[in-house]
Amino acid sequence: MQRRHFLATPAAAAFAAALAPLGLHAQSAPPAGGKLVPIKFTLDFRVNGQTAPFFLALQKGYYRAEGLDVSIDVGAGSVASITRIASGVYPMGLGDISSLVEFNAQNPGTPPVQAVYQYYNRAPFVIIGRRDRGVATDFASLKGKKVAAAAVESTRRAWPMVARKQRLPSDLFAWSTTDFSARDNVMVRGDVDAATYFHDSAISLFARMKQEDLAVLKYADAGVNLYGNAILASNALIVQQPQAVAGFLRATNRAIQEMLVDPAAGIAAIRSREPILDEKIELQRWGITAQYVAAADTRGHGLGDIRKLTLEQQVDEVVEVFGLKNRPSADALFNRSFLPAQADRAVKA
Repeated sequence: MQRRHFLATPAAAAFAAALAPLGLHAQSAPPAGGKLVPIKFTLDFRVNGQTAPFFLALQKGYYRAEGLDVSIDVGAGSVASITRIASGVYPMGLGDISSLVEFNAQNPGTPPVQAVYQYYNRAPFVIIGRRDRGVATDFASLKGKKVAAAAVESTRRAWPMVARKQRLPSDLFAWSTTDFSARDNVMVRGDVDAATYFHDSAISLFARMKQEDLAVLKYADAGVNLYGNAILASNALIVQQPQAVAGFLRATNRAIQEMLVDPAAGIAAIRSREPILDEKIELQRWGITAQYVAAADTRGHGLGDIRKLTLEQQVDEVVEVFGLKNRPSADALFNRSFLPAQADRAVKA
């Protein structure tokens, strides 16, 4: 099988993006008698309800209470976040676990980037198709279709895993490379038959097309159990300031717990950053996000953690499907030593 690269082609562009931080948003001055540790955090994409807990923790001073001066920048995709952190420009960020598998396989030795908190307990990868174009509730219905996806996008790169699991050819359909910002437009106009999305990102499409006219094909329903975006930290931060990593996770976990019970404050926090956002739409978006953040597994091990066997199976899948020469260990990918106490991570909602 021809190897599909997660990072090889876009790496140079992602590295360039990392050198141009966007939208810094600093916290208030440090408390008397103490100096806050600065943490630049890169999102995977733009500011919206998917990542509202980070802004809630920022607005409520949870990071500051942990001795941190956190700034949050918009991202260039869940793959690019890894390169931003590896480059040293960002010490922490939100990035895709499957992409991290390939990055670490291509950079053996001490991992420059590790996952420290599993944000999406299951990857919210979906392909959404137009029913009037013959797309139904099974992936086989995509045969011969035209599917829009960005060039640097984890849902697109994970497609061969679905094809393998469903015993379908990887070239079942034709890709139409489309910028993130144009994806809804090409779907509405009918330029394509389907498009890849993070499930919660599809709220913008649902606002323009009736959901009964769309078929949502979830990768998880195809038997592909993938962890999605995780909070990542650089090796330098882990080694030099481990207390900062632990403090960031405690503050973020606290905000996630609050949003699972009552998301309104978190949506208000992102609207203070981006006033143009629609409260109703972002509440709906978070409603989908929460299903993946607090997925079934979290009832057993708590928010932010993983099942080692599931991650090892994901590593095996990525290595085999993409023909990687090296196999990173699950322990090298995910460092659980900074997780908040399990009692604090128990799903209460």
